[in-house]
Amino acid sequence: MRLLSLLLAALLLGGCAGLQRESPEVAPQAAACPAELPKDTHCLQGRDSAGAFYLIAMPARWNGTLVLHAHGGPTLGAPTLERTAEDLKRWAIVPRAGYAWAGSSFRQGGVAVRAAAEDTERLRRIFLQHVARPQLTLLHGQSWGASVAAVGASMFTDDGHGRRPYDAVLLSSGVLAGGTRAYDFRLDLRVLYQALCNNHPLPSEKAYPLWMGLPADATLTPAELRRRVDACLGLDRPAAQRTPEQQRKLRTLTTALKVPAESIPGHLHWATWHFQDIAQRTGGRNVFGNIGAEYRGSDDDAALNAAVARYAEDPQAVAQFGADTDPDGRIPVPVLTVHGIDDPTAFVEMDHAFRQTMERAGTAGHLVQTFTADRAHSYLSDPTYVTLFEALAQWAKGGAKPTAAGIAQRCPAFEATYGAGCRFRPEFEPRALGTRVTQRR
Repeated sequence: MRLLSLLLAALLLGGCAGLQRESPEVAPQAAACPAELPKDTHCLQGRDSAGAFYLIAMPARWNGTLVLHAHGGPTLGAPTLERTAEDLKRWAIVPRAGYAWAGSSFRQGGVAVRAAAEDTERLRRIFLQHVARPQLTLLHGQSWGASVAAVGASMFTDDGHGRRPYDAVLLSSGVLAGGTRAYDFRLDLRVLYQALCNNHPLPSEKAYPLWMGLPADATLTPAELRRRVDACLGLDRPAAQRTPEQQRKLRTLTTALKVPAESIPGHLHWATWHFQDIAQRTGGRNVFGNIGAEYRGSDDDAALNAAVARYAEDPQAVAQFGADTDPDGRIPVPVLTVHGIDDPTAFVEMDHAFRQTMERAGTAGHLVQTFTADRAHSYLSDPTYVTLFEALAQWAKGGAKPTAAGIAQRCPAFEATYGAGCRFRPEFEPRALGTRVTQRR
């Protein structure tokens, strides 16, 4: 196992060295900005040498700081410029607040963290080569992109001239437990759903191990999966119109998995097509196991546990997937995180796992974590992010390390300009991930 890990690390480091040897990039071209941005914003677009599309937004009154954005998802399929345009629209607050914004589509779809980190770093170099030299560079990762940023911040720590490429890191609504732990509950969803519903796959369809997501030749569509979920759980109808059997099954899933009912279709989608992508990347070997997991929340837990499928993970597949997706915490610059306490997509308990990662790496002194009273994942509020960017920039410039309480106190000052939305809860501390996700033995 140790030899395998060393070989994987050598291959991955070789990929980083390859980035150093890349030829100069073609200059970006002027582009129309999305309507959501201030009218005087200047936008640029391009496609890098690896095939990733990117957009850059420069505010008319730039404050000298670049926010380099790693998007969530991950998106499956070929990269598109439209995907990056969606990110810029969502994060219009960044140029509105005076920061330059740059985001990459990443050169490939799927669960490939280190490749996405390389694409993000390549975009930083394009910005320096063709746009401007920022006084400060903040790396921002959102959702799955938070894992991209966390991994990238420890991959790239020297720009070749003795300077840090990133001055500080913001991780928002992050999938920060590492791929080898963050997706366990989605395997739980697959096995529990199948034990209760028996329609993914249908009895008439070819059987396959559920950790695979889908066989490579499967023809299932998202619309058909949604139809099957509604047939079993009644999620596309008012609760009063669900049958007693649908209500029982839905109650079992939400209780056993500790997720809200409305998030089940999304998680099941990811546990289908993203699991398919992961299985293909690991050569058809299993990353996720549930041996020894004891599910609780039904009318008859013994019967439920006897009915669910059981899988053992492949240690080599776990090592390979972990080498790509698990943050190591060796981040040499300030790191600020924010997470909605009731995030239905990326559990807030993942932030507890990330703190443990940085503690093991000896870098917990670089970390400040904040939490908000939000039941949202994709976006919290404009004043939340403006407050965080300001706090992170001041810290990166040598100011005092911020505190969760200080950030909460500062936020209301921005509401007059950026609207209401300050919901920081400085007293909150997340519990361990194992309190949210069924433990394996």
